[in-house]
Amino acid sequence: MPLKDRITEDMKAAMRAKDTDRLGTIRLLTAAMKQKEVDERVELDDAAVVGIVDKLIKQRKDSIDAFTKAGRQDLADKEAAEVTVLQAYLPARLSADEVAAEVKAIVAEVGAKGPGDMGKVMGAAKQRLAGKADMGQVSAAVKAALAG
Repeated sequence: MPLKDRITEDMKAAMRAKDTDRLGTIRLLTAAMKQKEVDERVELDDAAVVGIVDKLIKQRKDSIDAFTKAGRQDLADKEAAEVTVLQAYLPARLSADEVAAEVKAIVAEVGAKGPGDMGKVMGAAKQRLAGKADMGQVSAAVKAALAG
């Protein structure tokens, strides 16, 4: 079942169960998906949906940091609950060791020599690892691989 259909089914299940928090988060996700489809006039595939979920999770994590610093734990908890719901739609993530191994392979493929080649390596890494790994973690692995 395509990810988009699974999200729609989960939304219906949340409506039936009257799970308002989960329903609100799933509606946020479907709205973001529809917005992208309308803006770009495309039908989203699973990879595009995973990209949207990644983006929404990153936004929630930034909000959690801001709310925690402002002393608003109630709002931070709400955002954390949304992150939990959204993470269910992500594929299994690569471990730190797997990310490092992939980055090493990419560095060898593109023939990167030093920190100046970071953009070239990140471009290839984004294509290969999008949705499979946290891009912040990938960026750190690329910096480490190019520095050493």
